Amino acid sequence: DMKPGLQAKLLRFLQNREFDRVGGTRAIKVDVRVIAATNRDLLQAVKAGTFREDLFFRLNVVTLTVPPLRERTEEIPQLAEFFLKKYCREAKKPGIRISPKAMKMLTAYSWPGNVRELQNAIERAVVLKTGQMLTPEDFSLQPMDITPEQSALMNRPFHEAVERHKREVIRRALALASGSQTKAAELLGLQRTYLARLIKQMKID
Repeated sequence: DMKPGLQAKLLRFLQNREFDRVGGTRAIKVDVRVIAATNRDLLQAVKAGTFREDLFFRLNVVTLTVPPLRERTEEIPQLAEFFLKKYCREAKKPGIRISPKAMKMLTAYSWPGNVRELQNAIERAVVLKTGQMLTPEDFSLQPMDITPEQSALMNRPFHEAVERHKREVIRRALALASGSQTKAAELLGLQRTYLARLIKQMKID
């Protein structure tokens, strides 16, 4: 969504390592490293003419692709505990814990807003909580984002449920794709390398 004029200014800054302060009369030199992040397909934006090609290649030196949180469910408990400690400390509410059932619900949720949505959900739950145990009712998640299959998982042992669900989904996708990992990855909306890693980890035939 960066306007053409701002794109040109950013490109000049990256090339010359200098910028003009508002109201200033001379350019200021800097020596910095730039880390940029986006949830847009910039290559597609370049093709569409909405993002400068020279700026794209200037930024695209080292690329790290971070899968959405729904593809990294094993990280949700650790992230939830991290944010819980952070906001308990800030709110001066020590001792608050997340119940096992609530943690299962957090893991089953699709998190369309990724880590930021998880962070906001934990913060809100801590701020509003008067007791010591966070339950599913303390989290304002959109019911439409929890499928019946995901809801059923909450009644099974946590790790077993997650692994079983992943296996079922991957096997179904592979069957529909006639065994092609590339096509299965497209069906699942995953990167092929990530799917291949899951197949190897789970020893899926």
